[in-house]
Amino acid sequence: MFHTILIANRGEIACRIARTARALGCRVVAVYSDVDAGAAHVAAADVAVNIGGARPADSYLRGERIIQAALETGAQAIHPGYGFLSENPDFVAAVAAAGLMFIGPSESAIRAMGLKDAAKALMERAGVPVVPGYHGADQDPAHLAGMAEMIGYPVLIKAVAGGGGKGMRLVERAGDFAAALASAQGEAATAFGNANVLIEKYITAPRHIEVQVFGDGTRALHLFERDCSLQRRHQKVIEEAPAPGMTDAVRAAMGQAAVRAAEAIGYKGAGTVEFIVDGSGPPRADGFWFMEMNTRLQVEHPVTEAITGVDLVEWQLRVAAGEPLPLAQGDLGITGHAFEARLYAEDVAAGFLPATGRIAHLAFPAGVRADTGVRSGDAISPWYDPMVAKVIVHGPTRDIALARLAAGLEGTEVAGTVTNLGFLARLARHPGFAAGQVDTGLIARDLAGLLPDIGVDPASDALAAVMLGGFPADPGAGFTLWVPLERRVDLVESGRLIAARAVLDDAGATVRLDGGAVTVARGPQGWTMPGRRAVLTDAALHVFDGTGACRSYALVDPLARDVAAGAGAGITLSPMPGLVKAVFVTAGQAVAAGDRLAILEAMKMEHTLTAARDGVVAEVLTAAGAQVEAGAALIRLEDAA
Repeated sequence: MFHTILIANRGEIACRIARTARALGCRVVAVYSDVDAGAAHVAAADVAVNIGGARPADSYLRGERIIQAALETGAQAIHPGYGFLSENPDFVAAVAAAGLMFIGPSESAIRAMGLKDAAKALMERAGVPVVPGYHGADQDPAHLAGMAEMIGYPVLIKAVAGGGGKGMRLVERAGDFAAALASAQGEAATAFGNANVLIEKYITAPRHIEVQVFGDGTRALHLFERDCSLQRRHQKVIEEAPAPGMTDAVRAAMGQAAVRAAEAIGYKGAGTVEFIVDGSGPPRADGFWFMEMNTRLQVEHPVTEAITGVDLVEWQLRVAAGEPLPLAQGDLGITGHAFEARLYAEDVAAGFLPATGRIAHLAFPAGVRADTGVRSGDAISPWYDPMVAKVIVHGPTRDIALARLAAGLEGTEVAGTVTNLGFLARLARHPGFAAGQVDTGLIARDLAGLLPDIGVDPASDALAAVMLGGFPADPGAGFTLWVPLERRVDLVESGRLIAARAVLDDAGATVRLDGGAVTVARGPQGWTMPGRRAVLTDAALHVFDGTGACRSYALVDPLARDVAAGAGAGITLSPMPGLVKAVFVTAGQAVAAGDRLAILEAMKMEHTLTAARDGVVAEVLTAAGAQVEAGAALIRLEDAA
């Protein structure tokens, strides 16, 4: 076994690799960019080396600097994780030339699977079924259009060097082919420096099932399948193992095909063979086709670990160190069912746009495995993938595992940045998903019903009013000269002003809001509200309601409140403490409801403030570059003359 390894990655995968490596007695070297100096993966290592600037091209993609760091720290091997340099054959060659071990497949194996067209031709020769299509060298548009006609519509145009849905277009009729081809080639050239494409028959109800393989360079075995069909724009969202509806016969056929693929290229280490499966009915032995091979550890590898009891990173380290495969195919079996959900900082309602921000609070419930590379107080950087964590659960049956996933997501708490947590929680409760009716189009078809409805919640408002209003939570407290304590509390939550009046009594507090009165109870642990949990941080009070939603409250600046009260409903207030990045209006300018007024940067996120009604700008009370408090008056509107 190695005494020292360097992990050429960051985030949750670097933390996950470090955990196993240290358990095996390995000394761990981390690398980090300028903005990652305080990151979790740095803290998880024994020693860390700065490798450059924030941009990946200036740090995590600098193979020569990473190799230099390995040599300087006495590392014997480099683990690439996934992404960045994990499937770069030139990096693998450079690692070997430096006298170091690359914990992964050989340069030749990566090259063999690096281009989709060449990989498909290789798989055909190895007896692995491939999707009907054209993957030849002739890239003339007329020739490609002819091939599409021969294959039969609908077809997929796919970049040969692609991944992640880039350079991919679905074409349903011949008249759309030319435009789709030009678009796919342009995107492929930009993303991969290679405009070549292939044409595939489009499977109308596709499932995405992949097989985990592991090789020693000569022989290989498989660790069964994962279903990754829950996707959004070709990006995986929730993965599970084993695949629902899978039979022993089809599993054996897919596993044998995957092993043939791995052995055809002398594969060493962990890899994944991805198949497209006809989802119009139960899986069939003649209804799956090779799509591509990922020559690295996959993001979703924990579900395979959960059902097999195998630590795949441990296997990677042991085989790279020269040990034989730890088990034979017959020694492996499936126990129970597992799910993984990818928790991202992204704005679902805005089209799943990536988000940034400083995580004010992060907590996971008991009973889930949470692979994460961030902690409370860490920032989600705009430079890298905005993953917060992978939430993984296991159960004796699919139904139990899925119920645990839903409960685990609903019990997860994230504050400080917008996330897809509520969306994931709803997806885990989707009746079609629960029934195993899964294909890659499910999310797109049912997206409207999966979007969280984070509306006004009087219970959360009342709890926040009492906790931020400074009311004592001790039983018996809250009286002044034998008169119940009564106080007005003004809050702001996501730009919404809340005027509350709370009255304390022996049982707790009655909070009067616009929608009526809400009772907040006192208990041994302080103020309580059924189904709600509140966490106070430096920036705000965060209330979680058990659906994955987080509402963050702050007290309104009293001066701004008074200004707003005097000016009526025409005041635009800052929804939280932040920096005014831009102001788009001037005094005297007419605006319509919904027009942009200003941009506020808060918690590393940009919030666009819009006009609540038609009117004329009476006053601009702030300027770009100003630091403002929650509830500060920014712009005052008045009625048009």
